[in-house]
Amino acid sequence: MDNSPSKDPSKGTQDQQMDHQGDQGQGPVPMTKAAAAQPAATRSATGRPDGAPVAEAEIRASDADRERVAELLRDAYAEGRLDVEEHAERIEAAYSAKTLGELAPLTRDLPVHREVSFEKPPLGAADGPRPDGPVRLPARNEAPTMLAVFGGASRKGRWRVGSQLKAVAVFGGVEIDLTDAVFESPEVVIDVVAIFGGVEIKVPENVSLHGGGVGIFGGFDVKEQTSADPYAPVVRVKGAAVFGGCEAKPRKGKKLKEWVRKQLGAD
Repeated sequence: MDNSPSKDPSKGTQDQQMDHQGDQGQGPVPMTKAAAAQPAATRSATGRPDGAPVAEAEIRASDADRERVAELLRDAYAEGRLDVEEHAERIEAAYSAKTLGELAPLTRDLPVHREVSFEKPPLGAADGPRPDGPVRLPARNEAPTMLAVFGGASRKGRWRVGSQLKAVAVFGGVEIDLTDAVFESPEVVIDVVAIFGGVEIKVPENVSLHGGGVGIFGGFDVKEQTSADPYAPVVRVKGAAVFGGCEAKPRKGKKLKEWVRKQLGAD
């Protein structure tokens, strides 16, 4: 009589299957939920993997960066290194630049009178003296037209003035102060319309002021002067005052420090 333990057929089959898997190698291990949720590679919105260093050319430009380049372009134009079209094109490109890489080519072919550096000062350095003088805020962009109807409009401080400016005062007043403005054109023409209102214009004492207008039951007074500097900007005032007035005069003690000087005789 065979007293050996009986074998379970199903168990034998399972053992054979396990031995077969051992011969063939371990089968695929199921992924955990955390591993399945993790992306293969994390990338930023620019397509660069997170944590990768950003090239200097891709760094976003600040208003101060754009203004430093614009000042260098103004100097180059004043020295005759750029003509009117080149200067206007590069100035527009400078103020519309988004990155430092877009600013760099604008001054690449110009001598570096003042090194254009995009490096930020170390923490705490703002409290100490700066070798290049006090920091000046970028000049504001302003609309070429000023309008005052039953009210007032004033423009003063550090702002960019182009070649054309129009002032309209109807039962109101307009004040234009150019003493701290940044001139981007060698000549500025101000067209004035004053109807039962007034327009007051102040210019630095070292620029040329010319012009005149028509006063109908009103006054149009332009205190003309010619600057000793032949390259200084010229402000021309014209227009009409009907039952109103316009006065344009230099402001004593205020001298313009930033302007685009027109080289006489330059091609």
